[in-house]
Amino acid sequence: MNWYMQRGKNSDIVISSKILFSRNLRNYKFETNNPKEIAEIEELVKENLPSIGYNLKLLKIKDMDDITKKTLIEKGLIGEDELKQRQNSISILINDDENICIVLNSQNHLELQVFSSGMEINNVFNYAKEIDQKFEETFDIAKSKKYGYLTTSPINVGTGLNAEITVHLPGLTKTGNMRKIIQTVTNFGLSITGKYINDSDIIGDIYVISNKQTLGITEENIIRNLEKITEKLIEQERAARKLLGKNNIELEDLVYRSFGILINSRKLRWQEALQLLSDVKLGTDLGIIKELTDEKIAKIYFYIGSANLQKYFGQNLEAYDRDIKRAELIKQILNEK
Repeated sequence: MNWYMQRGKNSDIVISSKILFSRNLRNYKFETNNPKEIAEIEELVKENLPSIGYNLKLLKIKDMDDITKKTLIEKGLIGEDELKQRQNSISILINDDENICIVLNSQNHLELQVFSSGMEINNVFNYAKEIDQKFEETFDIAKSKKYGYLTTSPINVGTGLNAEITVHLPGLTKTGNMRKIIQTVTNFGLSITGKYINDSDIIGDIYVISNKQTLGITEENIIRNLEKITEKLIEQERAARKLLGKNNIELEDLVYRSFGILINSRKLRWQEALQLLSDVKLGTDLGIIKELTDEKIAKIYFYIGSANLQKYFGQNLEAYDRDIKRAELIKQILNEK
């Protein structure tokens, strides 16, 4: 089962943990657009795959159809901007579970990513570090004694580490505490942003917490700080949910209204489905809604995106038809045994 279909530690609040190491090869231009260099880097990595291990296979983005490319964005494996700008250059190394995805020839020559569901940032970091060590032993990685790992963007110089934890915070949102939370997290040197944003509105109460500093700090301290702040955030979210639960009728009415719309609609836009799912997940995690499991909710979250929805049905669909199929999908998953 792919990692994004699984549930992990504290999965009522923590959706996923992710580590990304940005690395470059010495003797090649950073963020190169030279076709010869791009091909050389790709071939160099490809011929060393057996010694690297992890059952990685190399896939070229330019050989994929448009829907498959978009599924990579929805899975969080590559960014929308990098796909637009470098789709003819990028390849990925990926395993069957898709918890390891290494992007080649994007902003950096190598972007090593490891994912897990739930609050597993320490385990993900250790696994990513193991893979990173394999690449260091195999390739001549660009680094400086003074600055550490060298990256295309000076923001990532040093450790080249970006650590992320994605969380679902409907309790803090509904109790009006998110502004204060964002300020507090920022004061501790971390970033917290909405995962899905429409204009200035955050959709689905989902936030990504990540480190801002990569230079002058150890990898271990980055992970420790992120983990510590996230654990405090989990405590505060649970306290906010408990406060909401004091008015049982209002909370039950809220989550069951959303549940009713979600399962009875004939068509649903993605943004609408995402917001309804936030309430339904809250109700399921609190034991109010008995008809769903967290596993089914995770599956719905994954497949309601436009590209993964079309993959699920094996059809190319216009926007209106996607809305109809999205509602149909939710009913199908709900009725699965």
